[in-house]
Amino acid sequence: MSQGDFVRHMGSSGTGIHGAPSQWQKFHMDFPLLVLLMVLAGVGLFVLYSASGQSAHYVNRQLTYYGVGLLAMLVMAQIPPRFLERWGALPYIGGVLLLMGVLFFGVGAKGAQRWLEIGGFRFQPSEILKIAVPLMLAQYLGQRALPPNFKHVFFALIFIGIPPVLVVLQPDLGTAILIGVSGFFVLFLAGLPKRYLGFVGLAVMVALPLMWFYVLHDYQKQRILTMFNPEADKLGSGWNIIQSTIAIGSGGLHGKGWMQGTQSQLDFLPESHTDFIIAVLAEEFGLIGVMLLIGLYLLIILRCVIICLRAQSMFGRLLAGSITLTFFVYIFVNMAMVSGILPVVGVPLPMVSYGGTSIVTLMLGFGMLMSVSTERKRSV
Repeated sequence: MSQGDFVRHMGSSGTGIHGAPSQWQKFHMDFPLLVLLMVLAGVGLFVLYSASGQSAHYVNRQLTYYGVGLLAMLVMAQIPPRFLERWGALPYIGGVLLLMGVLFFGVGAKGAQRWLEIGGFRFQPSEILKIAVPLMLAQYLGQRALPPNFKHVFFALIFIGIPPVLVVLQPDLGTAILIGVSGFFVLFLAGLPKRYLGFVGLAVMVALPLMWFYVLHDYQKQRILTMFNPEADKLGSGWNIIQSTIAIGSGGLHGKGWMQGTQSQLDFLPESHTDFIIAVLAEEFGLIGVMLLIGLYLLIILRCVIICLRAQSMFGRLLAGSITLTFFVYIFVNMAMVSGILPVVGVPLPMVSYGGTSIVTLMLGFGMLMSVSTERKRSV
């Protein structure tokens, strides 16, 4: 077989060397990642039905969110990484403008002003920045010599710092920290020199006491103190974490069975369908159920790491790597929060907790990963 025949056979055939169906290649979808995400969405709906008190309303709306997210992922997967790199600053600029709009025209709920409402549709602009910040940083650093020098690190830190400051004013400290972390991951993956890492660490240590006295609200300080001793205010600030740990512990190894959990079904567990949904899973399916979910998350992360390693450009590697690490941090923070290891900061469990903007944003991120994954195929 000649070289030309070999190229045509491998590049134009319906299967390719990995046996992927031609339709998935046609739509630039990463089949293993797509299957894992659909399984995770199915698990999420299954648990949500019980966590929401068998509410068809929540399940139907979550299905709608998954549908919109899947469409967003499909569209994003069609956009070549080179196009994302060229226009990566636009989502960042738009997101910052939306955050400024929240401060003046935002819709309030539960003591915070975090949402915008346009035409009856409510969304949380800060979720967009979880993707826009790493996209912006990947564009900025991917076009420069690495590891970054002092000038590039300085400007990168400015780009990272603006959105969290606006989010803190809402106030939403948890999301602000996650946005900052997502941008810092790009810096880290770009080969941030050790001396700068030490400087950043020192700056954080200096900033912590300043934040305690001048930035944190009283209820945020109370959440941190409650983490160390939830029993000090059993019926107040410690209620959430106490009920959550009771639910987790009572599930044991095998759990009480689907829709048989007392803490969630009898409304002892607050926010059971959103931030604390992992406690519902632990109570009803026990340690085995939690480990299976963690295993599913690890498979998704492993697939994302493979995509990152196979990326054809520095921009693609930085973007895919930062999205993967950020996804891991969301999982860790939520589970640590619910189990009492970290303060309650209102971080949903990715793709499982009820919520529209969060799901669509996550799916957009996975769409970017799929775009990076199929970059080689576009170049054939």
